[in-house]
Amino acid sequence: MERDVVILDIDYITEDEKPIIRLFAKEKENNIVLIDDSFKPYLYVLPVGSLEDCEKAIREEISDVEIEPMVKKDFQVETDFLKLTFKHPQSLAKYRDTLRNLSQVAEIREFDIPFYRRYLIDKNVIPMTRVKIMGEPLDTFGSLNADELGLEIIKLSKPPVLVNDIVSDFRILSFDLEVRNPRGMPNSEVDEIIMIGVSSNFGIKKVISTKNKTVDNDFVQKVGSEKEMIQTFVDLINENNVDIIVGYNSDNFDFPYLKERAKILDVDVDIGMDNSTVKFIRRGYANAASIKGLIHVDLYLVMRRYMSLERYTLERVYEELFGIEKIDVPGEKIWQYWDSDNEKLDLLFDYSLDDVVATLEIAEQTLPLNLELTRIVGQPLFDLSRMATGQQAEWFLVKEAYFDNEVIPNKSSANFTDRMTADNNAGGYVREPEIGLHENLVQFDFRSLYPSIIISKNISPDVLEFGEVDNIDDYNVSPEHDFKFKKEPTGFIPSVIAKILNERFRIKREMKESTDPIEKRTLDVQQQAIKRLANTMYGIYGFPRFRWYSFECAKAITAWGRQYIKKSIKQAEKFGFYAIYADTDGFYAKYKKKSKEE
Repeated sequence: MERDVVILDIDYITEDEKPIIRLFAKEKENNIVLIDDSFKPYLYVLPVGSLEDCEKAIREEISDVEIEPMVKKDFQVETDFLKLTFKHPQSLAKYRDTLRNLSQVAEIREFDIPFYRRYLIDKNVIPMTRVKIMGEPLDTFGSLNADELGLEIIKLSKPPVLVNDIVSDFRILSFDLEVRNPRGMPNSEVDEIIMIGVSSNFGIKKVISTKNKTVDNDFVQKVGSEKEMIQTFVDLINENNVDIIVGYNSDNFDFPYLKERAKILDVDVDIGMDNSTVKFIRRGYANAASIKGLIHVDLYLVMRRYMSLERYTLERVYEELFGIEKIDVPGEKIWQYWDSDNEKLDLLFDYSLDDVVATLEIAEQTLPLNLELTRIVGQPLFDLSRMATGQQAEWFLVKEAYFDNEVIPNKSSANFTDRMTADNNAGGYVREPEIGLHENLVQFDFRSLYPSIIISKNISPDVLEFGEVDNIDDYNVSPEHDFKFKKEPTGFIPSVIAKILNERFRIKREMKESTDPIEKRTLDVQQQAIKRLANTMYGIYGFPRFRWYSFECAKAITAWGRQYIKKSIKQAEKFGFYAIYADTDGFYAKYKKKSKEE
């Protein structure tokens, strides 16, 4: 059987002591779970001495492992490694310390890449894209039953193959809870949910509640109890085959509260493609609400990353994006509005609907960029929407390293934090603005200054040279610090940034030539996503937990940046332009006339 499907999500389970990759996919309205039992976890060992001695020492400690000698690049130098393949991710984790403690092992690498992410990278499976699959249909697999769940189960005979096709017509639903809270902060053990607002890009826009509006009741669906309200919400998601569900602070409040109330009322929140409920998994410093085959995006986390505001309430973010004030009800008074049964109750209903409409509008504004970043980085949208921009850039580099046959570095040890604190980077050049009203200004701006410096000066830890060198002409030497970077070969990170910047410039040319407004918008989202990744590369050079961490690289980039901007300001002065303000990659200047005639 051969099919074209869209990959939404991925996980792995264990069946008969084997790790099984499950890809959750869709083909139009059909839900599909793809099964791949052919993939195994692995890591690399850098030996001390000969490969043979190292392999012998490993086999004496670990019997159930496949060992294969391989030549891989380590900071661009071809190096002998041993690839160790295990039967299960748990075995890999079990023997990490054993391997580290062997005197014949210098280092173990790529041991900390989650199994499902390893699969996506190695098989070049890109979430939120269309792929061609080949396999055999199954009636059941593990706990999955195709007929009972109303889905297809396909065991892959080959890995999915990417189809060059942008997918954008995902079914998106936003939701929000309102809770009666007479004691202030709601307590899920005693405070009931009074409204569940939902809005979608496929025609649903309503509030489910145990009360009605007193007037103009055109969007409220009244139900008999809180239990029925939750069940109605669950049914609505399942019946409408939602692809992406969005909330605002839904990781921290809405989903935990919903699940706790559902448990008290004995309601199954079985909204996963495999009929599973909402589960909470660790992402960063917080728990994230995860649903199998249904992607949950918490827009609060997304907006904190993409906007700089004094506060990140839904009202503030919506006003910043759209210039419109949405309806607001003081949180501590929600219960009073609910109990009033007058125009305040009507306002509470309007507020509940306005919340989900605003959330959906924010999603429609921001998800295209996140979808494009998902495709570029190659990790699930659920994960990517919770990653800092530095993490997104790092996972993109991890993927690029795989295709460049480069073994990725380990994360730096914690003692680098102390070094970073003691040896701060001076940052970009800033000239404080001259006070007053200025007219007839000219603006000078470097295009992609830091990424361009990284490329032109070949700034990368794998070409950084310490100590004396034979011929200084073979190096780019940074101002102020005299850090030396080989001119050849091209460093790993400069090569990656050059590739993606060239792609961005190509997309911008296409965008300029296009006369189709929809195509223009799509191309603009693509180039914005690439720009975001490229501009992030500089910042994470100086982050100690970055795999390619190099504070020397970070300092060299800003030193060259300061040199270029100061030189440009001085050059402008020769032509009569005087800078009144400068910041990192550009400046504003006014023309100083020497005479009336001039």
